[in-house]
Formats: sequence, structure tokens, C-alpha cells
Amino acid sequence: MNSHPGRVRRTWQRISSEPRLKRNVFAVAALVTAGLVTGGYILTMQQVRVPWDGKTHFSVTFESAPAINPSSRQEVRIAGVAVGDIRAASVDDRGHARLELAIDERHQVYDNARVLLRPKSPLNEMYIELNPGGPPGKPLPEDGVLPVVNSVRPVQVDEALGHLDANTREALTTLLSESDVALAGAPANLPKGLEATDQVVRDLRPVAIALQTRKETLQKLVTALGQIASATGDDDERLGALADSLQKALAAVGQRNGDFDLALAQLPDFTHQLEQATGSIGALSAQLDPVLDKLREASGTLPGSLERFTGTVDKLGETVDSARPAVDKAVPVVRDLRPFVADVNASLGDLHDVTGRLGPITTAVLPYLNDLAAFVTNSRSITSLRDGTGGAYRAIAQLSPESVTGLLPLLPALQAAAAQQGSVQ
Repeated sequence: MNSHPGRVRRTWQRISSEPRLKRNVFAVAALVTAGLVTGGYILTMQQVRVPWDGKTHFSVTFESAPAINPSSRQEVRIAGVAVGDIRAASVDDRGHARLELAIDERHQVYDNARVLLRPKSPLNEMYIELNPGGPPGKPLPEDGVLPVVNSVRPVQVDEALGHLDANTREALTTLLSESDVALAGAPANLPKGLEATDQVVRDLRPVAIALQTRKETLQKLVTALGQIASATGDDDERLGALADSLQKALAAVGQRNGDFDLALAQLPDFTHQLEQATGSIGALSAQLDPVLDKLREASGTLPGSLERFTGTVDKLGETVDSARPAVDKAVPVVRDLRPFVADVNASLGDLHDVTGRLGPITTAVLPYLNDLAAFVTNSRSITSLRDGTGGAYRAIAQLSPESVTGLLPLLPALQAAAAQQGSVQ
């Protein structure tokens, strides 16, 4: 124990006393230190597994793993917190990507875990989002492998755009650019747009309900058609009879091709006649417009006419009420005259012959009707016992030279009668 410090002291004295030996020793020590530091860094960057690293290692299978570079120590996160990194990447026997992960050993991973490969920036820098799972799943052993069904890979932009042609990609680029400009004022304008969209969605709800009802109806229809097809397929004899009937019907239709051709040949003429009828209907409608205008004007005066007609009907009712006693008295007279009507009807034949011969007589008498009317009027005035002042004693007096001497003795009596008539008036 005591000899060890002495040996170190003698060795140091020898190095110090030997020319240029001390310098060489320091150079070798510096080179060894630099090598150790460099090797440690390299091993660290190569993610060499050491037994004391405190990590749980397992592998995950993906359909594809784009933008994976294990040397860049891409993260493994649980609930957004980094708990490990990606250590290696390889391809399995089925052509799937297999990534080796190392996470803190305090996190237990189960065989129902879900692994999602996600980009953390637009530069497609990837990380792994891990849901470690839990019971009833079984704990995953060290260096275990999760199958491809437990993983989800991201869809790359080029995969979505690869199916588009050049014009569509250019239009999509323009759309994204315009969307960027349109969304510049999104904080001020987007809430109103979302409210309007919400209102549109409410308005479209009856349409969606109607479409859902239509979908259910179509499902019922398809089910019914399937049942009919099944029932028809099971009955081969009936289906054969139906096919035979259809063939006979088609044959009968084929025999009437001539009639169909004649009907088709007459169709243009029918179309022409229909066009003429349509033009006539148009002309009729043009003529009906003034009639409808007149009817509209007449409808304005119709209420007044109806009111006046109502007054006329009321007066007619009063007239009827007044004439009712006369009609009641005339009924017996008409009843008594009914037997004479038969005799009059019998004599109408003889009167027809007589009236047929009165035409020349009427023609000859017609020019003298005015004179005859004057004669009747004068005769009535002469023979009437009344005049404009009332009743009077009237007589025809004929004067002649011989009658004057005969009237002289009667003159006093006539004067007295005239005086009496004047006093009475």
C-alpha cells in the first residue's frame, strides 16, 4: 500500500529528469483524452445501447415511415411529453418499415398500444405519438414488436396531390393562395361567416331529414325488390312462363312495325297541327285580355246595379202584393172562361182563313187611318156630354134663315138658362 505512492513519485521523477520525455507523455495523455471524448460523442450519436441507460426498447411496424432519420434523435411522446426517441429503422420480411423505440422504463407499454407517426413542422420533421395502452392488454416484453395494425402513418401531401393532373394542382395552388388572402381578416369576418353557416345548416336540416326519409324509403324499396327477385327466382316455371309471354308480346309488337312507322310518319303533321293550335290559343288569350279588363270594370259597377235591382225587386214584390186581390178575383172568371177557350180554339181555323184575306183590305185602309182618327175624335167631341170644364148640356144647333124667326120666342128662356148656368159655375 505504501509502496504505490513511492512508485508514482519515482516514475514522475524519471519523466522529469529524462530529456523531452515529459513533453511526450503530456502529448500522449492529451491524445488519449481527445480520443475518449470523440469516441464517447460518436457512441452517443450512434445511440449505442448500454445496460445502464434506463430505457425500455421495443419496435413498431408501419406501412411506411417517411422522413425518418434515427441519427437526428427524433422524439417519442406520450400525451405531448417527450419520453424517448427513435433508435433505428429497418424493413421487415413483408416490406413494412420497422422502427426501434427507446422510452423511459417507468412507462409500461401494452400490446394494445397505439402509435401515430406525425409531423411536428411544415418541413415534415416527424415524431411518434405513443398511447401505451393498458389492461386488458398484456405488457409488451423487452424488444417486443407491435404489429402494423397498432400504427397509423401520416398521409403525405404528394400522395394526395399525386392523383391530380397539372391543371388541378395549379388550381389548388391558386385556391390555397386565395385562401391565405381571404383568411387574413378571419378574426374580424370569420365569426359572422360561421354564424351565417350555422343558420344555413339549420335551414338545411329539413332537407337532410327529407333525404334521410328518402334513403330509408329506398332501402325498403330495395329490400322489397330483393324479396320479389328471390320469390321469382325460386319459381322457375312461373319465370319461364313470364319469359315466354314477354317473347310473344315482343313478337306481336314486331309484327306491327308497319303501324308504328305510319304513326311516326303522322307525328310531324300532328306536331304542326299542335303548333297551330297553340298559336290559336295564344291569339285567343290575347283577345281574352280585353274581355277580362271589361269584366273587371263591370265588376266595379255590379254592386250598385245589384242594389238598384234589389230595390226593383222590392217594388215588384209590393206590386205583386197589390195585384193579389185582383188575381184572386180573376181566378173564378178565368175558370168560367175556360169552356169558351175550347170553342175559340175550334174557331181559330176559320179565323186563319179570314185573316189571310184581310191583307189587301188593311193595305187599302192604312192611308185613311189619320182621317179616320180625326173623324172619331170630332165625333166623340160632338156626342160627348162633357168638355174641359166638366159636365154640360150639349146639343147640335142648326141655324138657317128660316129657323131664326122660330127661335125668337125662345130667346128669353135661353137667356135665363145661361144666367142660371153661370151662377152655378
